Amino acid sequence: MIYLAAADFIVLVHFGFVVFSAFGGFLALRWNKLIWIHLPAAFWAIFIEFTGWICPLTPLEIWFRQKSGAAGYQSGFIEHYILSFLYPANLTRTIQVFLGILLLFANICIYGRMLRMRLKH
Repeated sequence: MIYLAAADFIVLVHFGFVVFSAFGGFLALRWNKLIWIHLPAAFWAIFIEFTGWICPLTPLEIWFRQKSGAAGYQSGFIEHYILSFLYPANLTRTIQVFLGILLLFANICIYGRMLRMRLKH
């Protein structure tokens, strides 16, 4: 029971990290001190997408699930929880790189706007 709860907690943390990596720049526009947390998170997420590596939270969650007696899964977090819902086909490297480019472009736009706002003041 404790292992399953730990696995579910890891999923929540992982999902929160994905959402924060994707949209945390908007929060940083409002609260500038979040930049120092968001930028490393965004860089890590972009790095993971471009390299095809698996985030360390994924094997940790799988390990907790297996310790609880539940079956783990072979794919990564995004494929298993997010893309399996959004897209019926399996995640391809092309889609993964596209997501990385999208994340990079969004953050360049957000931080470019932030820089322009600072230069005006």
